[in-house]
Amino acid sequence: MSLRIHICGLEPVDRFQRSLEVITGLFFEEATLSFMATEEAEVRVTMDIQQGDRLVVSGTLQHEHGRTYEAYYARSWKTEEEKGRMKQVKHAVSYIYLSLMQQYTDFVQQWGILTGVRPVKLLHQKLRSGLTREEAHRELREDYLVTDEKIQLMQQIVDRQLTVVPDLYDLSNEVSIYIGIPFCPTKCAYCTFPAYAIQGKQGSVDSFLFGLHYEMEQIGKFLKERNIPITTIYYGGGTPTSITAEEMDALYAHMYRVFPNVERVREITVEAGRPDTITSEKLAVLKKWNIDRISINPQSYIQETLRAIGRHHTVEETIEKFHLAREAGMNNINMDLIIGLPGEGVKQFDFTLAQTEKLMPESLTVHTLSFKRASEMTKNKEKYKVADRDEINEMMKRAERWTKEKGYVPYYLYRQKNILGNLENVGYALPGQESIYNIMIMEEQQSIIGLGCGASSKFVHPKTKAITHFANPKEPKAYNENYEHYTNEKLKMMAQLF
Repeated sequence: MSLRIHICGLEPVDRFQRSLEVITGLFFEEATLSFMATEEAEVRVTMDIQQGDRLVVSGTLQHEHGRTYEAYYARSWKTEEEKGRMKQVKHAVSYIYLSLMQQYTDFVQQWGILTGVRPVKLLHQKLRSGLTREEAHRELREDYLVTDEKIQLMQQIVDRQLTVVPDLYDLSNEVSIYIGIPFCPTKCAYCTFPAYAIQGKQGSVDSFLFGLHYEMEQIGKFLKERNIPITTIYYGGGTPTSITAEEMDALYAHMYRVFPNVERVREITVEAGRPDTITSEKLAVLKKWNIDRISINPQSYIQETLRAIGRHHTVEETIEKFHLAREAGMNNINMDLIIGLPGEGVKQFDFTLAQTEKLMPESLTVHTLSFKRASEMTKNKEKYKVADRDEINEMMKRAERWTKEKGYVPYYLYRQKNILGNLENVGYALPGQESIYNIMIMEEQQSIIGLGCGASSKFVHPKTKAITHFANPKEPKAYNENYEHYTNEKLKMMAQLF
């Protein structure tokens, strides 16, 4: 049965409701919030907000069995402006509510009230504003309730990023390019990316590639005319190696022809995530065009798991294709692992780490399973049973220990909604093998131009750092019919920025 929580003392309710629902979801899978008086609530939370010379918020949580918890927040106003003050009030209410919930459940949320995707970006901002490390860390601890363990992880990542990209804060006049290829052999159960089974779709593939070549040409022309350098290029999807070796060859030849100074681009990555798409012919094409950073993603080394989530390759195939890529001269291979896949616990994850150790890829991204709204897995939760919070936490700790022992360092991090255990996804790399694109996309210091099906562009204003999003259609048919329109819209937005 769902826990019923009554919250009173907040006006207007709609300003606070969403953030309080998100925090509630961190503690309880099923709970309903009510802002109207109700006799049936097992838990009552009362908030008192005083907006005098300083902001003071106090809160009380009473359980129907008589237990009471209290929390208190008092800070000077950070701004005189009304909008900024309202933001601070919302922040304080979240702080109080999380504090009360932690006391009530006896469970500490390590990320505190940070529920956004990019916590590391916040630390970058604080350090750039002139705060010392100690001051920035204290603010994260005292204002956001982040634990020391997560603060240390964030600092380690900031340090690593500035080692890998020393000019990280000065790249706003460059861009990175994301190219989305929307085809896969089959669609995985946890996936919400634009991914369409490629079998029998050659007409759709041909039309898509024609539109993509057009988009690349027009964007490349704009960059050349304005002398805007490209920092990184990333082919994602779908699975970019789902298309044929000939189509890949023509695509990369076109990239060199239409983009400015491709030989000076710091990094080109091609996701080859599905081992069942990798052939020696395709690897030869990658090598021909000086692309040696690829992803080959096992996700798990348990065959039953792969079957359950709809990945139609075998564990042996992953290992075989990894060695094939090595023999073809690929010297920067990334692998993705997912913690908390259906039916997997600590024992299975330990086995996956042991298998990874035999290969030692240059980088490893450890994802925590997220129940994404549109995925097959979310629609059929009862079919896909996953580990509990404690076991998920233990698996993450083992990933941290294992990577440290093997010489990997964390270099980027992001979080998602509905992520198991309220944890995070962490990219680890052997020093010097980090993905620059992953750093650029996470820390939002420059514009990322998305080309192809389902590709999102993120335009970052070079001076104000204001962010504007623009997305291409996800469905190949819609893309094929409208690529000229979407290209022109992007060019207009780029003309305003540069």
